[in-house]
Amino acid sequence: MAETTATPAPQGERKKIIFSGIQPTGVFTLGNYIGAVRHWGPLQEQYRCIYSVVDLHSITVRQDPAVLRKRTLEAYALLMACGMDPEKSILFIQSHNPHHTECSWVLNCSTQFGELSRMTQFKDKAARYADNINAGLFTYPVLMAADILLYQTDLVPVGEDQRQHVEITRDIAGRFNGAYGTTFTMPEALISRAEEGARIMSLQDPTKKMSKSDPNPKGCVSILDEPGVIIKKFRSAVTDSDAQVVYAPGKDGINNLMRIYAAFTGKSLEAIQEEFAGKGYGDFKTAVGEAVVQGLAPIQARYKELMDDKAYLETCYRQGAQQAMRLSGRTLEKVYKRVGFLHE
Repeated sequence: MAETTATPAPQGERKKIIFSGIQPTGVFTLGNYIGAVRHWGPLQEQYRCIYSVVDLHSITVRQDPAVLRKRTLEAYALLMACGMDPEKSILFIQSHNPHHTECSWVLNCSTQFGELSRMTQFKDKAARYADNINAGLFTYPVLMAADILLYQTDLVPVGEDQRQHVEITRDIAGRFNGAYGTTFTMPEALISRAEEGARIMSLQDPTKKMSKSDPNPKGCVSILDEPGVIIKKFRSAVTDSDAQVVYAPGKDGINNLMRIYAAFTGKSLEAIQEEFAGKGYGDFKTAVGEAVVQGLAPIQARYKELMDDKAYLETCYRQGAQQAMRLSGRTLEKVYKRVGFLHE
């Protein structure tokens, strides 16, 4: 599939458009932050960025309505606290723009059943939620394609586990363009080479990705965890019996901690090995926890400020929805015309 690395447009040329979204199904984990969200802020200086809290996607798994409303606002505030600036980007809540669902229906009719049945995430979630294998769980990649294609997106920041979604989006766009004439920009995956292989794993089972749904609460660090909680989780992190801070095959636990420490300090793995040469795992685990606490402190402080000013948050997300609808409306109008819908 097509992919690219982050190279800004030369001065004077049109800025490329980036779209990315995150579900409001709980506070961002350290994995969400390191692997994705911390990179979104800097992209605003190089690209025209569109960021969304994709609440429509979250209901493929049944949600408590009051909790979903609360988490949606919290996720919006967290994006802002992590550096997403509504003055530089379009920052909105997905369900506030009806064009996403409208476009999704049209794209459903340009998507093959076999394509959707091969999606890895559908298979995984169908196995986990066997009592609620709903149509939305099956067709959510089409809604994701609409999210991307509505904004004539050039680049989609993705990790390894999301490549398949950009692939199917390109397939859907290519099929629609072939049938009705060029309508959609063909998006490319934006791969950060520095982050390849840097997936953040559970602190208690470093063979598994860090996840909010981890049955062991010690395995997952939330970016809003209290400093004492963060330190305690890192001190109890699973490592090995070697007791040497060295990045090497088979040392999943220590490799994971070194990646986290590197992300928050900017140090190379080699520099970390030198820093902790001759020191035990206890010293290193504490140092990692303290680096994380220090790195997250400004985010936590800004988040608290934003949540204390809900009127400001409402102004921002309403403005973001209006901006998003202006852009997506142009594409949707073109889509409706191409498929033959009678103009109002």
